Amino acid sequence: MSTAVHPEIEFPKNWHRRHLLDLESLSQEEISTILDVAQQLKELTQGCRQKISLLAGKTCANLFFENSTRTRNSFSLAAKRLGADTVEFSSAGSSVAKGETFVDTAKTIEAMGVEWVVTRHGTPGTPHLLSRELNCCVLNAGDGPHGHPTQGLLDMLTIRQHRGDIKGLTVALVGDIAHSRTARSNIWGLSKLGAHVIICGPPTLVSPRWTELGFEVAHHLDDILPRCDVLNLLRIQFERQRARPFPSVHEYAALYAMNGARMQKAKDDILIMAPGPINRGVEITPEVADGPHSVILEQVTNGIAVRMAALWLLSGASERAEANATSSPAD
Repeated sequence: MSTAVHPEIEFPKNWHRRHLLDLESLSQEEISTILDVAQQLKELTQGCRQKISLLAGKTCANLFFENSTRTRNSFSLAAKRLGADTVEFSSAGSSVAKGETFVDTAKTIEAMGVEWVVTRHGTPGTPHLLSRELNCCVLNAGDGPHGHPTQGLLDMLTIRQHRGDIKGLTVALVGDIAHSRTARSNIWGLSKLGAHVIICGPPTLVSPRWTELGFEVAHHLDDILPRCDVLNLLRIQFERQRARPFPSVHEYAALYAMNGARMQKAKDDILIMAPGPINRGVEITPEVADGPHSVILEQVTNGIAVRMAALWLLSGASERAEANATSSPAD
């Protein structure tokens, strides 16, 4: 298997998935495998800064129908760090504006000879649809408010690097849960790795039905703060909201923003995370965002590591499936 050739890393025998669509369908073992491989690749590339030739000759297409800075650039860098080429697609000025369907656009890009399609779209389930229509590997870079699996994985990798094990930790996701694909991916991934997940935010943004799935729901950050090992502060997504879910940004910040005063109530070793972009003064104040407990920029670096792992694992599984399909009993 050409994808797996490297003297310092061996392709995991337990990995068989050709697509990465969500974290709900992944097992604890599969999530741990991605995190293990991401850590290995981060070290092999000297902190995601040097190139190795694991994926030389392959091409990754980024099909983004929503704006993105971190995720798009992170996938591009991940592919290039492993020696692959990239094709960048934006819906603005494309044939989609002329009436071409989303699926036809993806098939056209695939016909150019790509091994992966990374897609971001405002409609939930879009990557799942593409995985049934395309022969190449499909990676979900965000489908509406549904999921963002690589963001959840990079958050978990960051926690694991600082705490060693996620099992038994108390992790609070704070903010706009109703519209956050990052929250959903973290909720499923963290719970499968044994964390106690608290979902915290205004009642208008946090459904009480999460309790029916076994998660703790809180509406007052100050009440749960002393118990938390990790805080993941989610951006208020005004662009997805049809009505203002709270009276004012000032009131939201007073109740939920992580600031210097609240840091005094937190554990001495608390980790402060945010998926970005951050709104300084709304979800987090500058002294906390730039302080010693913040791992926000580490999350960005770990995004490259996780996406390198995803590209390599999916490509290897695809090659393995193709080899099995073409082999004869005599082989």
